[in-house]
Amino acid sequence: QVQLVESGGDLVQPGGSLRLSCVASGSIFSINAMGWYRQAPEKERELVAVITSGGSTNYADSVKGRFTISRDNAKNTVYLQMNSLKPEDTAFYYCNAEVLLASTYRAVRNYWGQGTQVTVSS
Repeated sequence: QVQLVESGGDLVQPGGSLRLSCVASGSIFSINAMGWYRQAPEKERELVAVITSGGSTNYADSVKGRFTISRDNAKNTVYLQMNSLKPEDTAFYYCNAEVLLASTYRAVRNYWGQGTQVTVSS
């Protein structure tokens, strides 16, 4: 099995910064992509940012210019640097990974972390 563990969520004032981390472990042959999603009360889960193993990135329009996703492939780790945080960024943030399993069939599976709370408030 594959596990994703997030860390870095906190309470921060508007305009502040946070850095989220997510580490993948388990029976992994390779990771095609890792990303961050978030879900706020009364809203649907949405994609925040995604990065492939080759370094290609994509961001939600609402976070472009403020958030930066990066990864360390050797450590199976993805980061989300969040700057100029706004109250509307408040949400539970989830790490996601598309994984090629270390198995005979090299199955592709999608995994989710447990999430970490980000709260932006004065």
